[in-house]
Order: sequence, then C-alpha cells, then structure tokens
Amino acid sequence: MDFKALIACQKAFDLAVEVYEVSKTFSKAECYSLTYQIRRSSRSVFAILVEGYRKRVYQKHFITKLLNTDMENCKSQVSIDFALPCKYINDESQLALLEKSLDEESCWAM
Repeated sequence: MDFKALIACQKAFDLAVEVYEVSKTFSKAECYSLTYQIRRSSRSVFAILVEGYRKRVYQKHFITKLLNTDMENCKSQVSIDFALPCKYINDESQLALLEKSLDEESCWAM
C-alpha cells in the first residue's frame, strides 16, 4: 500500500494545505513567527507520518514517529489557538481547524 492511500496521510495533507491557505491572511509582522510555525508544524504532521509508515516494520521506530506526529499536531493546535485572539482567524475557522486536527478516529485507519 502506498502512503498516499492512508486516510491519516490524506487528512494530514489536506489540513496542512488548509492551514497554509488560512495563514496567508495573517499579518505580515507574523511572517517569521506564528505564520512560519503553523505552516511548518502542520506540514510536519504529514511528513512524519510518511516517515513512520516507511519504517513500520521497526515497531519502536514506528511508535516514535507516531509520537512525533502527535507532538507536531499539538504545536499546530497551539498556533491555531494563538491565531484567534490575534484576530487572524475567527471562531468558526478556529473550531473547524481544531476539529480536523483532533479527528482521532481517522488517525489510526490504515
């Protein structure tokens, strides 16, 4: 099976693209801080999932990669939370992004 067929990878990729689109509206003053952080962490979720999938025959390595994915996802969630009081996103956008990043059911569908 190709990693692109994994539901978790598809959802991580889609969320990273959505985060990128939303972050285009962030203040230019945030270019090197919040914007960079949210884009990097959301893309890392997908990239680390792919790395873990490639090493899945090594159970400890695979588990480590899944834990790293969770860590990067948490970083994305924190950035999403910070974007709300900064008025870079509205309540609906925040809730939608957080809901997608918390979709645990699909995270384990392989």
